[in-house]
Amino acid sequence: MEKQLKRQVYLSMKGLDEARELFLTRIGTDRRTAPEALFVRDALGRVTSEPVFARRSSPSYHAAAMDGIAVRAEETYGVTERRPKNLRLETDAVWVNTGQVLPEGFDAVIMVEKLHQPDDRHLEIRAPAFPWQHVRKVGEDIVATEMLLPQNHRVRPYDMGAMISAGVFSLNVWRRPRVAIIPTGSELVRHDDVKDAEPIEDGRIIEYNSIVLAALVRTCDAVPDVYDIVPDKEPDIRGALERAVSSDADVIIVNAGSSAGSRDYTVHMIGEMGEILVHGVAMMPGKPTILGLVRGKPVVGNPGYTVSSTLSFEQFVQPLLYRLQGMQSPVRPSVRVHPTRDIPSKLGIEEFLRVNIGKVGDNYVATPLPRAAGSVTTLTRAEGIVRIPALSEGIVRGEQVEAALLVPEKDLLNTVVIIGSHDITLDILANEIRAHGAIRVSSGNVGSLGGLLALRKGTCHMAGSHLLDTATGEYNLSYIGKYLKGLPVSVFHLVLRDQGLIVGKGNPKGIRGIGDLARKDVTFVNRQAGSGTRVLLDYHLETAGIRREDVAGYDHDEYTHMAVAVDVLSGAADCGMGIFAAAKALNLDFVSVAQEQYDLIVPTELVGRDKVAAALETVRSERFRSRVLSLGGYDPAKSGQLWTEIEG
Repeated sequence: MEKQLKRQVYLSMKGLDEARELFLTRIGTDRRTAPEALFVRDALGRVTSEPVFARRSSPSYHAAAMDGIAVRAEETYGVTERRPKNLRLETDAVWVNTGQVLPEGFDAVIMVEKLHQPDDRHLEIRAPAFPWQHVRKVGEDIVATEMLLPQNHRVRPYDMGAMISAGVFSLNVWRRPRVAIIPTGSELVRHDDVKDAEPIEDGRIIEYNSIVLAALVRTCDAVPDVYDIVPDKEPDIRGALERAVSSDADVIIVNAGSSAGSRDYTVHMIGEMGEILVHGVAMMPGKPTILGLVRGKPVVGNPGYTVSSTLSFEQFVQPLLYRLQGMQSPVRPSVRVHPTRDIPSKLGIEEFLRVNIGKVGDNYVATPLPRAAGSVTTLTRAEGIVRIPALSEGIVRGEQVEAALLVPEKDLLNTVVIIGSHDITLDILANEIRAHGAIRVSSGNVGSLGGLLALRKGTCHMAGSHLLDTATGEYNLSYIGKYLKGLPVSVFHLVLRDQGLIVGKGNPKGIRGIGDLARKDVTFVNRQAGSGTRVLLDYHLETAGIRREDVAGYDHDEYTHMAVAVDVLSGAADCGMGIFAAAKALNLDFVSVAQEQYDLIVPTELVGRDKVAAALETVRSERFRSRVLSLGGYDPAKSGQLWTEIEG
């Protein structure tokens, strides 16, 4: 019978810096893997475990450094343009080529360009030579016994050449650390066991954290050993941990099972078999991290959510793996950024916020991505990470903060920043624009009104908007006049799109239109305040005579159409306001309400700029229009066309 374990709580949660210092100090600041011998040809990127000394001099003989003649320098003294001297070949001078051994008895070389040859047996010189002129002397580059490389030096390509030149053909380096990775969870399925067309049973998850962790281990020049999935059973986890501790692994990572839940066995096993140093770190994501030692080996209880898992690895495992090889953990380059909106944060927890970054005018601007710890796409889409200190309650718009870069800084210069309403076609734009080379699209979903305000503050290149003026039936123009006074802008069509109610497959509640939102048996999910979709909904609610408070779920809002569709798919709501393409993408049904106009609004002075022009050209392309049409619910006939220019 399985033992019932008490639920653990984070009674002694430590700050990030304190936890890392405690962990690394207890392991030992001078701890290294064992040395191993390698041939120089195989040593690229490896770290020397002891200094490397030259065994030969280079060059090992006096060598000509130029094409010309070898001479005895003293026999050329006094020669001038007015008093030239003839030298006899093979007696006073000998022809030599670059790199050739300097003939015995000669100590200088005169370049061929300085010679005059009156006949086949003589050469005329018009300037003297000095001893060792144009000669590479023995040991000029390397002297036998001198130190070529110090201890803890990472071998580079030219270091390899120097060693071979100095007669060193093998050397001792620190062995690459070995990392045992133990994925745990009874709900996990190996990706190798999943067939493309087969659905996965509800409650089961394809395990991929071990793939990410193994790749991260390799980036640290270490060697991963990924174990089979271990179910959430005490004997199984104990057995896997015992096997790892008894192996040649230098570090052990137990993925998942590290939180405070009553069935999270990792902390109990580490505590029984060794010592818990830290359980819970004041960082987000990554709070459930466990740091311990079992029989002298570092064991990390790594959180199960992917972003938490990755950030925990980077803060604790990465510096350890570099230290075991005698290296400092690399520091990411960073830039100063201005957030595009206020970003509140929880006091007492250091937060790692994933952001999109682009350069607008003279400033780098950062748009926060969703904070979900399980959202791996926030890492694939991010250009940087902003750390919000534990003693801060967040960052206000306009404040300048540091962002560690996940991409080269030059990529940021080619990023088109689009802020505003969410639309699936912006993802197609982001993909299609790569045909123009290194240009990227960074989009932030803050609603149509938020996009206009971002334009006003100069924190984006263009805004996506579909704001309906209910008095005129016209889109965007009245809002531009109100919020962008004094800013000349050009308005380009992106798409016409079908907006309506996203409902479950088969429309189980029989929802036929806006009027059904007042029904007691219908729950709704809304878009956020300031979004064009919310404005459209409010207009139709007013037209139908329905009060907002009579709509169950009116205050439950999401920031994207796909998030609304997911809420309906999951059963969190019976319906939600969104676009047809989002319903189609998740195989849901759709009740049409209106066709609306979605535009891109661009400051006129930016229209001709290379990256903005490339974005507009992409929107006008037949390939873009074709892909948008295939989504369903879109009319891209006017995509990229200039609708109007507003002088502000």
